[in-house]
Amino acid sequence: MNRLFFITNPKLFQGEKYLYTSDQYFEGWYFKNTNHKNGISFIPGINIEGENRKAFIQVITNATSYFIDYRIDEFKFEINPFRVQIANNIFSEKGIYIDIENQTSNIKIQGEIEYSSSKKIHTSFFHPNIMGPFSYIPFMECNHAILSMQSKINGSITINNSRINFHNDVGYIEKDWGCSFPKSYIWCQGNNFQKSDASFMLSIADIPFKGINFKGVICVIIMNNQEFRFTTYNNTKIIKCDIENDSLNIILKKGHYFLNVESKYDKGMKLLAPIKGKMEKDIFESITSLITVTLKKGNKIIFSDTSRNCGLEIVR
Repeated sequence: MNRLFFITNPKLFQGEKYLYTSDQYFEGWYFKNTNHKNGISFIPGINIEGENRKAFIQVITNATSYFIDYRIDEFKFEINPFRVQIANNIFSEKGIYIDIENQTSNIKIQGEIEYSSSKKIHTSFFHPNIMGPFSYIPFMECNHAILSMQSKINGSITINNSRINFHNDVGYIEKDWGCSFPKSYIWCQGNNFQKSDASFMLSIADIPFKGINFKGVICVIIMNNQEFRFTTYNNTKIIKCDIENDSLNIILKKGHYFLNVESKYDKGMKLLAPIKGKMEKDIFESITSLITVTLKKGNKIIFSDTSRNCGLEIVR
């Protein structure tokens, strides 16, 4: 299968050729699951740095996080249908099956969650995912894809002796791949809004490109089955991007539309991010933050709501 096939199907494993080289590479999927008060996210992936090739699963909850290493030969993938497997753990668009037992971390996580009624962003040949035409540039340091803005989830996950139940709750799926995470970035995501079933995602990052750096933005809000997108490639301007005492205040402008995002960072849990293929950068993600999103057309407010159980990373 040629490169174009994989670009237009970003959910698939993009890095098969790197399994047999010593190039610097990482690829990871992000499965976030939340109910009215609890959340748990799973990040299955691989990282390659010289002869050091590993698979891993990262787990983040409201109160803690875990990083579990696996041999690279325990990583398997399928194209049709899309599926990623690490040891006994299975991840797909239809659900996840978890069977983690690690004596080093003194952790046992088991359970299953089914996904349905997925809401996806609009795509086309020129915009195969949220990166738009940048998806076709082969030397991007980090690529990003949104696989599901919102899914209905049902099931349960047990961590040691504690169970998290999901009944018609909400899930979110995205992924990243390349050689390194951005040096600095903001990422936030929410789909537990108080007054609506809206879904929201935003990332602002320092992007190296042909010897220069620019601040890139990707942002989507879906409400009432209508998508509003604010991105670098559709001429979105960053009017404000203030971070003070872990409080976030962002204003984006595209044409006559203004998007204001306000949040307070809450209880970040440690994760590892890649630098040149090696999982060695400490980042701290909250999945318990509140995010208030306000969308205006001119001076008219067309959406304003607050989401709980939001994912938020501020890396400086």
